[in-house]
Amino acid sequence: MRITRRRAVAATAVAALGLTLTACSSGGDDGDGDTVDVSAQTTGAMEDYGVGTTFKATEPLEFGLLYRDHPNYPLKNDWSILKHLEEDHNVTFDIQSVPLADFEQKRALLISSGDAADMIPSTYAADVETLTSGGALLPVSDYLDYLPNFQDKVEKWGLQEDLDRLRQADGKFYVLPGLHENPKPGYSVAIREDWWDDAGLEDPKTWDEFADQLEVIKEEHPDLDYPYTERWSINGPMEATLQAAAGNFGTEAGWGYGDGVTWNGSEYEYTGASEGYKELVAYFADLVERGLLDPEGLTQEDDPAKAKFTTGKAAAIGSNDQEAVVYRTGFEEAGNKEAKVKHIVVPAGPAGNIMDATTGGQFESGIALSSKAAEREDFVAMLQFIDWLYYSDEGLEFAKWGVEGETYTKEADGTRTLAEDVDWGGLNPGAPKMLNTDYGFYNGVFSLAHGSTEDLVKSTLTPDVQTFLDEMNQKEVAENGPGIAMDEMQREEASLLQTNLQDVVMTATSQFLLGDRSLDEWDAYVAELESAGMQTYVDTVNEAAGVTE
Repeated sequence: MRITRRRAVAATAVAALGLTLTACSSGGDDGDGDTVDVSAQTTGAMEDYGVGTTFKATEPLEFGLLYRDHPNYPLKNDWSILKHLEEDHNVTFDIQSVPLADFEQKRALLISSGDAADMIPSTYAADVETLTSGGALLPVSDYLDYLPNFQDKVEKWGLQEDLDRLRQADGKFYVLPGLHENPKPGYSVAIREDWWDDAGLEDPKTWDEFADQLEVIKEEHPDLDYPYTERWSINGPMEATLQAAAGNFGTEAGWGYGDGVTWNGSEYEYTGASEGYKELVAYFADLVERGLLDPEGLTQEDDPAKAKFTTGKAAAIGSNDQEAVVYRTGFEEAGNKEAKVKHIVVPAGPAGNIMDATTGGQFESGIALSSKAAEREDFVAMLQFIDWLYYSDEGLEFAKWGVEGETYTKEADGTRTLAEDVDWGGLNPGAPKMLNTDYGFYNGVFSLAHGSTEDLVKSTLTPDVQTFLDEMNQKEVAENGPGIAMDEMQREEASLLQTNLQDVVMTATSQFLLGDRSLDEWDAYVAELESAGMQTYVDTVNEAAGVTE
């Protein structure tokens, strides 16, 4: 079991920084403790910009933007968000649009070739850590003094330690992460609450209790082939649920598998060979073997999975806070007015009532900058704009809710209500327009996957989801461990090793879960990892983390 801690949040607020354009002292550094001086590149910049200031360029500016075009809200040039950024803030974009399906690969190619736009949002630090040595990306840590709202929230929310963990061997970091005031876990399992109630069952407190309840549901509803089905299994089996459950087993898995190492309190160990990972896999493999978990759920696409649940062929399914709304709508469209859907708090496990460090983190996808951006005459204005839109309270509210009087109204107590003709996430069902699709707001490109204040996060959540979030945040969060700052040579070697190791892990995980490979062969599987260079990889990680010489 890993050491756990509750995240500390700084109790004191930071006064408005009021930094001048020539500031070059505290905050960001270039490895020597000094912010890079760009005070000559102030075209369009505000002289008195600071926390609480509304950014408006002093003359019209156009910034290059690498745009992740999501099929659920395809880019429209006449979006309200683009119109208001131009009219109210003097900012337009030269948009480099890339479809979501190709975004990761295309982003890497554009960065490597030096052809990426100035601003590269929808990016995690891990997405570009192998692309920083060539000089195509800007070390954004050199410019933090020009980002007063960012610094303000890092200090108020106690995020400095996590931020420093992003630093590479050169002492710099290359992505400004989206910031959450508190962790925002979203994934769990949705259950047929009406069936649970009829059987006299309460929400499961542990994963073992969940398994016992599935047995009861199967007995109560013998027409079910399987009481529990799964989704998000295209790139690997039930990746969302495995990540959500992993912390309770003292490990990391699914979408949270990451770099494949887990901090055990004194050093990093290889996740896929750990006892916690074995227990996690064994638990869900046992559900399959007992006929409680639909084996098709480990490979099926999302639409068939959702159909099984909303047509009464399954009583539980992988879920998140927004998909629970989709499930309810699916039952209504199927004519089932009796079904009740409950998005349950992730049950505890053998390691305790714990969220893994990824789920319990306070960083979201962020924004990287091309190196050529620092050559712009309006570079300071660009930094001010980024700081306002992505990190100021005003900018965060604008990017999420839109414009007061157009897309929403706001009461004196701060309560926000969508306009009658606007919907998002089922808050205003039946409204003809969508906040993201028709206006461009609530868009991960302009709000960094919605990293935000607790108030703004909860402002678009239904009461039951707010309760879920509050209860999830009562869990302890697994300790991250020290940052892993690899130099270029270490990173190159480790990247090759981890690619091969992860292939072994994911293949074996699928086999174990489906019963195609017995867990009696676990030692043989670990031997395969050892043959693929597991120990060399772990040694490299621990050396880069400063744990071993």
